[in-house]
Amino acid sequence: MFWVTATLILTLFYGPGLPDYWFGFTLVLLVMPINIFYYYVVVKYLLPRFLYKRKYTWLTLSILCTGLIAALLFRLNEILLLYPLISKAYTKAGWSLSYNIHDPFIRQLTDPIHIVNAIEQSNIIVWIGLGITFFRMWFERRQAAMEAELNLLKAQVHPHFLFNTLNNLYSLTLQNSPQAPSVVLQLSEMLRYMLYECNSASIPLTKEVRIVESYIELEKIRYKERLDLNFNCKGDLSSSQIAPLLLLPLVENAFKHGASRELTQAWINIDLYLKTDKLKFKVSNSIPDKDLPGNEELNERASEKTDGIGLSNIKKRLEILYPSAHRLRVFREEDMFLAILEVDLNKRVEM
Repeated sequence: MFWVTATLILTLFYGPGLPDYWFGFTLVLLVMPINIFYYYVVVKYLLPRFLYKRKYTWLTLSILCTGLIAALLFRLNEILLLYPLISKAYTKAGWSLSYNIHDPFIRQLTDPIHIVNAIEQSNIIVWIGLGITFFRMWFERRQAAMEAELNLLKAQVHPHFLFNTLNNLYSLTLQNSPQAPSVVLQLSEMLRYMLYECNSASIPLTKEVRIVESYIELEKIRYKERLDLNFNCKGDLSSSQIAPLLLLPLVENAFKHGASRELTQAWINIDLYLKTDKLKFKVSNSIPDKDLPGNEELNERASEKTDGIGLSNIKKRLEILYPSAHRLRVFREEDMFLAILEVDLNKRVEM
C-alpha cells in the first residue's frame, strides 16, 4: 500500500510538467525499484544486523553508504534511461528540453546540481517509509511492554489474594470450624476463575461481580457478626465487559485495612452503579479507632495503605487499559476510608 500510494503521489506531483500523466506514471515506475531496493536493504539487512545489536556507528556508516549507492543508481537511471525518454517525448510534443543529453557521460554524472538532486530524490520517499517503519516498531514494542507489565501486575494480584484467603482458611481450621470445607470449595472456584477465565483481555461484568461476591462470602465467614457489610448493585450488568480482577483489589483493600484492623464493630459499604457502560464503584470502610489503646501503630500503617500492592496495581492497570477513560479517587477521613472508581468500559485499550 505504501509503494502504490507513493507512486500515485509522485505521478500527480511530476505529471503537470510532462506531456501527460501516463508518461509521468511510467517514469515513476522506472525509478521506484531503486527506492524499494534502498528501503529493504535498510529494513531487512542493516537494522537487524546493527540496530538490534546496538552497533550505532556501523549502522550510520552503512546507511550513508547505501544512500550514496542509491543516489548513484538514481543518477545513472536518469542519464541512461529517463532523460532519453523525456527528450523523445518533449520533441514529439514540440517542447524544448533545457537539459543537454548529449554532454559527455562523465560530465553529466558529476554535475553537482544533479548529484544533489539525485540524493534528494532517492532519499525522500525512502525516509518517509523508514519513518513509518520506526514508528510501527516503537508502537509494537510499547504494546509488548505494556502487555508484559499487565501480566506481571496480574501475577502480583493472584498471590496477594491467595495469601489473604489462605489466612482466613487457616483461622477456621484452627477453630475446627465446620465451615472450612465450604471455604475450600469457594476458594477452589475462585482460583479456577483466576487461572483460566482471567486470561482473557476482558470478561463479562457479571463474572467480575460474582467473584467479588464470592470473596465477600469468604470474608463474612471469618468476621461473623463483627462485620456489618452492604453490597448494592444497580444497572443492567449482562451486556458489559470489563478487564478481569479490576474491582476485587478495592474490596480486598477494604477488608485488609479496615475490617481486619478494627478491634470493635467494623463496617464496609460497596456500591456499584452501571449506566450505558459507565461504571461507578464505591467502596468505603471503617478504620481503627484512634482512641483505642494499642491502635497507634495500626493507624500509622493504615494511613499508608494507598501504597499497598492491591491499590498500586489497580492504578497501574487503569493507566494502561483505560488511560483516558477512568478516574480513581481515594479519601481518608477521620473514621472512614473511601475509594471511588469511575470507568468508561467502552474505551478500553485493546492489547
